[in-house]
Amino acid sequence: MMIRETRPDPFLPTEGIHNLRDYGGYAVTGGGRVKTGLLYRSGQHMEASDGDLDTLHNLDIRTIIDFRGKSERSSFPCRRHDAFTSEVIAYDGETTSSPPHEGGLDKSDMTAEKARQRMLSVYTRMPVNPAMIDMFAQYFGALDSRDGASLIHCFAGKDRTGVAASLLLHTLGVHHDDIVHEFLLTNEAPTQHILERQSLPRMEAHYDSIEPGAVRNLIGVLPEYIDTYFAEVTRDHGSIDTYLAQILGVDEARKARLIERYVG
Repeated sequence: MMIRETRPDPFLPTEGIHNLRDYGGYAVTGGGRVKTGLLYRSGQHMEASDGDLDTLHNLDIRTIIDFRGKSERSSFPCRRHDAFTSEVIAYDGETTSSPPHEGGLDKSDMTAEKARQRMLSVYTRMPVNPAMIDMFAQYFGALDSRDGASLIHCFAGKDRTGVAASLLLHTLGVHHDDIVHEFLLTNEAPTQHILERQSLPRMEAHYDSIEPGAVRNLIGVLPEYIDTYFAEVTRDHGSIDTYLAQILGVDEARKARLIERYVG
């Protein structure tokens, strides 16, 4: 088990954005650490306050990669600062058939175990989801080609966003224990009330009943979620690095450029 060094609090205070944080700062193999102030992640920005928009503006974010599908973006449009000039990269279609906050086809009682299994199926499908393959490839391409800070987000900023952040940290040489640690920070976000406000009414309207443990499994994350994604990729491609190179376009040259840009 790797011994982690203490990192500064990665969360930025917000009033209407869930889970806004810097996912840099981790040590990498061979020395150095992922730079801070360049890589941010969050949930969606529909309820962003004016103060939240000022916070985002002051981060000098030049690129936003929105992993939500077309219908999600339409239903939950992001608020923007008056001086917003960032390039937004998004998919012209749906990126998931069943976001956790939308309920899914099963309208019966939702138990903690059913919720866990549902989330595991999300992470099992994601490595072969053509839309997410496209978006992850665009994410790495943007980080390789565009200057300044970037922000990645989906609805809750935990599943699609969490996988993207994990893949980049792996590419940069962050130890797997630290990748899981960063992934699990979602559960420590000081803005859980924002996500609950945005998600629970739809969940409660969708299911006959929903256990408290089910809510935790649907709006939080477990280590086995990201482990399932990595295991699926490794089973099908032999390694994460092979998947990155052959499927997402992160060859050795791009990897070297990303390390040069984001590790210091």
